[in-house]
Amino acid sequence: MSNVAAVSAEKGHPPGLWILFFAELWERFCYYGMRALLAVYVADLFFVQQSEASLVYGAYTSLIYATGIFGGAIADRLLGFRRSILLGGFVMALGCFALSVRNQDSFLVGLSLLIVGNGLFKPNISSLVGKLYQPGDPRRDAGFTIFYMGINLGALLAPLACAAVSRLFPKQVPLDQLPPGLDKDVAYPQWQQQGFAELPDYRWGFLLAGIGMLLGIVTFWRGRARLGDQGLPPQGREGGTPLLLVVLGCAALTPLVYLLIANKEFAFYILMALAVGMTIYLIAFAVQCFGAGDKVGGQRIFALIALLLANTVFWSAFEQAGNSLNFFARDYVHMISLPGGKNFDFEWFQSVNSLFIIALGPVFAWTWVWLDQRRRNPSIPVKFGIGVVCVGLGFGVLMWAMSSVGMEGRVSFWSLVALYFVHTCGELCISPVGLSMVTKLAPARMTGLVMGAWFLSISCANFLAGKISEYAATVDESKAEVAGGVPMSSYYPAYEFLLWYTVIAGGIFLLISKPLNKWMHGIK
Repeated sequence: MSNVAAVSAEKGHPPGLWILFFAELWERFCYYGMRALLAVYVADLFFVQQSEASLVYGAYTSLIYATGIFGGAIADRLLGFRRSILLGGFVMALGCFALSVRNQDSFLVGLSLLIVGNGLFKPNISSLVGKLYQPGDPRRDAGFTIFYMGINLGALLAPLACAAVSRLFPKQVPLDQLPPGLDKDVAYPQWQQQGFAELPDYRWGFLLAGIGMLLGIVTFWRGRARLGDQGLPPQGREGGTPLLLVVLGCAALTPLVYLLIANKEFAFYILMALAVGMTIYLIAFAVQCFGAGDKVGGQRIFALIALLLANTVFWSAFEQAGNSLNFFARDYVHMISLPGGKNFDFEWFQSVNSLFIIALGPVFAWTWVWLDQRRRNPSIPVKFGIGVVCVGLGFGVLMWAMSSVGMEGRVSFWSLVALYFVHTCGELCISPVGLSMVTKLAPARMTGLVMGAWFLSISCANFLAGKISEYAATVDESKAEVAGGVPMSSYYPAYEFLLWYTVIAGGIFLLISKPLNKWMHGIK
């Protein structure tokens, strides 16, 4: 490891960490800015019901994480982390620009490019953070926490900026042509003008997200020297041929992804096949470790598989944020007035989670250190169990608010804020710890692949989240509809399922946390 990348503890963190921090900040600005607008825009562009828009959103968010398994392998064997990150970021920027063209084919091509590009970018920049630290370096966890703050700073700013620019250049829509489920008398009363409503033009938000991605690429390129010798191509792969092969592979993969988004159920089978295949591969690797006398390596892999399962449960509930909870906020939350008389825009709820993470992240980090000094710091499996339980309890808060208004009218603004507070507490028990944990449990020669497996678990969770959001948006014909949309009462059984599903799963995980912690053999 070079002297640039490996800095002594007295001098703080490796300088390359801050380059990765800002590059990831802008990539997350791109992703979360687009994510905050996507489901609502699908209902508008395709003129479909909320349930169908939820499935499109779920298919997209699942596939965008699924490609990470290939991106990690490509970095390990062909390009190295640096070139994978740069190429992935450029492809993602192209995808955002394609979304800004109001055409269904361009929209699907844009989503496909985002999925392909993210597969090269996301797992590899996370793996590169781990590579900056030598094995056993006590600064590693703190480094991932700093990196995670970059993720959430970008996620905080993006919905605010992308929603604001979309409203700065609105579009006029006849009241009889509003997207299905949008109540013209409730959602945007201040914009009605002689039979027209002025609605946000989300194409401008997508354009701003793409510009953010380009800033991330420039940041990474200009600061690459600070990474020392980390992230370079594998030996013998330094030339342009591997890069050309990957570019051609991206071009060939894009139309395939296009077809998967257009045929969402087939995408589900692909995801399940990948998940089963990855699980079998990891189990076979663990068995191989046992056969070679490496009991520690084998048990660590089995612990990793269990943690990946808990991760899937958590995100399948948490990822209602950009989907069913986004529609719920639009239609059933009483918005507060901000200084200057402006109402809080429903898309801005997508920033609340990140605001809490930035505020609570240092508190949780300090708490873990304080508990560790007293030998009471919960193990990683316990933290995962707590996180899964918390995400369920968040839905319990919203269910209480829905019951208090009798499934009519609007719930308090603060009830949804409270849900995101509880969800954030759960996330802080899982996500920062999880990124660091993967780099520790994974054998050195397959770090990229195992990081891809981590994101594959999130991919499966996102597809499940889309199916749950579809269920929440399925209207019983015997129920009265609200402006052709989804009544509040349809959300309640979906959120009740999420409450019990996660609390029970989290409880089971807490029960088995002790043997799992032993299998991790000192990984903290």
